Amino acid sequence: MQNFSKIFMLLFTALTVIVLAACGNNEKANDTSSDKKDDSTYTIEHAMGSSDIKGEPKRVVVLTNEGTEALLALGVKPVGAVQSFLGDPWYDHIKDKMDGVEVVGQEGEINIEKIASLKPDLIIGNKLRQEKDYAKLSKIAPTVFSETLRGDWQENFKLYAKALNKEAEGTKVLDDYTAHVEEVKTALGDKTNQEISIVRFMADTTRIYYTDSFSGVIFDQLGFKRVPAQAELFEADAKLGNLAIEVGKESIPDMDGDLLFYFTYLPTGDDSASKTEKEWTSDKLWKNLHAVKDGNAHKVDDAIWNTAGGILAANIMLDQIKEVLTK
Repeated sequence: MQNFSKIFMLLFTALTVIVLAACGNNEKANDTSSDKKDDSTYTIEHAMGSSDIKGEPKRVVVLTNEGTEALLALGVKPVGAVQSFLGDPWYDHIKDKMDGVEVVGQEGEINIEKIASLKPDLIIGNKLRQEKDYAKLSKIAPTVFSETLRGDWQENFKLYAKALNKEAEGTKVLDDYTAHVEEVKTALGDKTNQEISIVRFMADTTRIYYTDSFSGVIFDQLGFKRVPAQAELFEADAKLGNLAIEVGKESIPDMDGDLLFYFTYLPTGDDSASKTEKEWTSDKLWKNLHAVKDGNAHKVDDAIWNTAGGILAANIMLDQIKEVLTK
């Protein structure tokens, strides 16, 4: 009986040691997994160099209008964002998604102190807009800058998706956009075999927008042609590259095309561009344009067709083109 008790105690002790060891190994494995998740970093190359980002960013501040749209399309609500160029403080098409987001200034004049107070773990901006502030921003949190704006929103979108550690989601969003382009192109059929002209009215300034503009890139993707006379204008004046050119009324005949789309920039509280629009569209040269006389001059939304400049506006613009040209 005594031998049996000894054997039992030995077996019990051995079993206890095995169980405790197993528990210890599991805890160690769990700790390692947790440490790996907490300590994982990835490096993003961008317009200002490279930035190391830890884990998956949760508190993101975004400093461009198109960047705000990119975050929203990826399912990320920023803790802070620059004010929309139109709206109070957000564009109509995003305001329902921006509840609780703090305003951190404007694209050309950001509030560094406000950004710091939000304790971000990632800042997304743009070299064209905020290059002078990069050093200060990068001391607050890892900061990723795209190179420029204009018609480059899709390249910028890919960069932002990488920075957010959401490349797969980003690819899906862009694939869906490409499918949308093809769907609209199919719906339009031979209507894309037309020359288009794009005009913007601002306070005391009128521009013809071209191939590197937000709307210009989308029209190119759909397969529309450009007015030949405008190519000569841009060759003669490349101050803004192929983005846009400022013109006087003597250039109104160069605005003619099979289709003419125009929009007017009206910041909150300032309707001075309405005077420019009225003055130009009342001019005899404007009224004599074939597009105007044939009912093919269409006034559209500046926010969607130009100012917002992101993925959400691009999809809305595609729907509006389809609606205008197929009704």
